[in-house]
Amino acid sequence: MPRVSMKGVCDMHVHTNPDLRLRAYTDFELAEAAVRVGAKAIVIKTHLGFTVNRAALTNEYIRKVYGDNTGFTMYGGVVMNKVIGGVNPEAVEKGLKLGAKVIWLPTQSARRHLEAMGQDPSGGIELVRDGKVIPELTDVFHLVRDYDVTLGTAHVSPEEAFVIVEAARDAGVKKIVITHPEWWVVNMSVEDQIRLVKDYDVILERCYAQNMGGGKYKSNLPDNLEIIQTVGYKNVMVATDGGQTENPHWELAMEEYMQYLADHGIPLEQIDYMTKELPCRLLGID
Repeated sequence: MPRVSMKGVCDMHVHTNPDLRLRAYTDFELAEAAVRVGAKAIVIKTHLGFTVNRAALTNEYIRKVYGDNTGFTMYGGVVMNKVIGGVNPEAVEKGLKLGAKVIWLPTQSARRHLEAMGQDPSGGIELVRDGKVIPELTDVFHLVRDYDVTLGTAHVSPEEAFVIVEAARDAGVKKIVITHPEWWVVNMSVEDQIRLVKDYDVILERCYAQNMGGGKYKSNLPDNLEIIQTVGYKNVMVATDGGQTENPHWELAMEEYMQYLADHGIPLEQIDYMTKELPCRLLGID
């Protein structure tokens, strides 16, 4: 079987310390792992709002320790949870001015997330009202469009996703990623994923494993292979959603994911597209 290469890999969804939940790596440790394997970029994510400041500090650390020629850059983003006021255009704008590359809709504050966790969904952030997105979300879409960054759907429901994606496209957003649609909390059917790709040309982010609760994780790799074969590799982005202590360290999970695809007949050039070319394009880097 052909062996995959991690050189040039770009992962747009990794969790790190500091966090309220213990992660496997700190920002610095993750960056060091990325440098070791020749990765090009990682986007760190937190449910607590901003990571763009942390990414900037990590890049300064890497420059001081490893010099200017590692070829690796850490990026951050903004998650619109209640901790930053929910759908908060001002917070989003500040994050974008600081260099945020991904703006995510609510995760743990999403109504879908709360409902899946057995909590009252009415305590979550309202995104769609009377069949339309709330005005503040349209303002966020305009910012995402103007800064030409990526919109991630995070933990919204499939029903919300269709309304949101259409409104985002109407507002001129070019880069839309459906965040881990396979996760049981999101629970988006294959049919809905196919329809979103067909009607809106979105990117499906398919992740290494999913949290089933109680510290248990389920591999997504067989389902990921199937969706690539179903919708085509050009609309699938490989990501880990890694950083959990229960899963392999980031670089091991990414390599395992890539090698699994290679071992099951996905050509190396297609794997490189899903792990290198596509995420780099979404980040606006060469």
